[in-house]
Amino acid sequence: MSLSDKQTGRLYGVGLGPGDPNLMTLRAVELVGAADVVAYHSARHGRSIARSIAAAHLRSDQVEEALVYPVTTEGTDHPGGYRAALEEFYEEAAQRLAAHLDAGRDVAVLCEGDPFLFGSYQHMHKRLAHRYPTEVVPGISSVNAAASRVGRPLVEDREVLTVLPGTLPEEELAARLSSTDSAVVLKLGRTFPAVRRALERAGRLEDAWYVERATMAGERTGRLADVDEESVPYFSVALVPSEVGAPAGAAAVAEDPAVAGGIGEVVVVGLGPAGPTWLTPEARGALAVADDLVGYSTYIDRVPTRPGQRRHASDNKVESERATFALDLARSGRRVAVVSSGDPGVFAMASAVMEVACEDTYADVPVRVLPGVTAAHAAAARVGAPLGHDFATISLSDRLKPFEVVSRRVAAAAAADLVLALYNPGSRSRTWQVAAVRELLLEHRAPDTPVVVARDVGGPQEAVRVVALASLEPAEVDMRTLLIVGSSQTQAVRRADGQQVVWTPRRYPEEPAV
Repeated sequence: MSLSDKQTGRLYGVGLGPGDPNLMTLRAVELVGAADVVAYHSARHGRSIARSIAAAHLRSDQVEEALVYPVTTEGTDHPGGYRAALEEFYEEAAQRLAAHLDAGRDVAVLCEGDPFLFGSYQHMHKRLAHRYPTEVVPGISSVNAAASRVGRPLVEDREVLTVLPGTLPEEELAARLSSTDSAVVLKLGRTFPAVRRALERAGRLEDAWYVERATMAGERTGRLADVDEESVPYFSVALVPSEVGAPAGAAAVAEDPAVAGGIGEVVVVGLGPAGPTWLTPEARGALAVADDLVGYSTYIDRVPTRPGQRRHASDNKVESERATFALDLARSGRRVAVVSSGDPGVFAMASAVMEVACEDTYADVPVRVLPGVTAAHAAAARVGAPLGHDFATISLSDRLKPFEVVSRRVAAAAAADLVLALYNPGSRSRTWQVAAVRELLLEHRAPDTPVVVARDVGGPQEAVRVVALASLEPAEVDMRTLLIVGSSQTQAVRRADGQQVVWTPRRYPEEPAV
């Protein structure tokens, strides 16, 4: 009697686990032994890892369907190329299995690992599951097997796990490795050199483990940085495990640069205007691997707490002292991230760090700056494209320069008909500058010139309005507000859906001939 009483057979996608037959589930064992037809993928040499895992449960009277790949990693003379050759193979294989199912025979397609995690069975599932009754049996994946073999948890608490194919472009791998807590990279083999470089670029190489043929004969594990790239097979994975869930003493495996007596580095990181969605993958990666965070307390609080990472918060008015402190930490061997809101090179910490770093005392300390989304660009995006043509960025604060300088620069930019992005327009102790600048601008701009008043963009109290320059109310502007003042060409339009957009055309009218 067939496992199914229906007229057609039943399709089973059977996950066999990572390789050790003892790790097959009871359901997998039951189905492999009871199916009328057992199908499995293999390379042209005919050997099948999936079949070898399930061999002890096969019956002599079962029909075996070996689905032999026409190509694996080598080239092909197929007129449609590699992908077309595989698509043709999958279609043919599905037709072979469909013939058995139509005849009422149950078909078990064997799949190492889990069928729905980069599993070979998936190609049969999407071609057959809508036509026949189907059951997919999960299996222990190589991801879980790798973690168990190195004895390290994958994720804990609020950590994020990312599973990546090593076939991704190197830059994409580096970006994704930078922006996650824990990671597993599959499909190594020939991709291993690029994966290793991506881990190094992301600052994760020292944390990475290598697992080859987990739970199978010939298993090998170790630090990925020590692996010879010429010896890496396809059935291997790279693992960057949990930091939160690391066993006691695990962090000592990778030598602390401070203990080794080497010099660390300072990375000035732009956090964007607000919240994690504005953070670049590169910046996220730098924050993840830093030994120390240094910055204004409000910005430090935006960075998630990590085990073992020291946080040094300070007041917003001690930039030079903060830069010196960070460079001293780096000289002692620490990896230091100095955090700034927005972009660190725009009215922020990069300038202060570079100034101190150029002193002879710190000439040997590596310093990098990682950009972030600026407040001006975030505010502009909320209303459309007011910065679509030439623009100037000016801080109205007179704490570090006289207001006479501010006035001259605003007047010069206004006379040049530039769009203006005005930072630090007002505070509790500075209440008159906005009114003064408004009157100065009205000498060069029409009263109805659109002004974007953007407060706390990306934050919980975000408020973005568009007002006429003559109607700009200084009392409604504070330090969390950014102003974008249009040029003579900037347009403010109420669209049919009610949305008001602001944009500056990229074309500028020609000056009349003299």
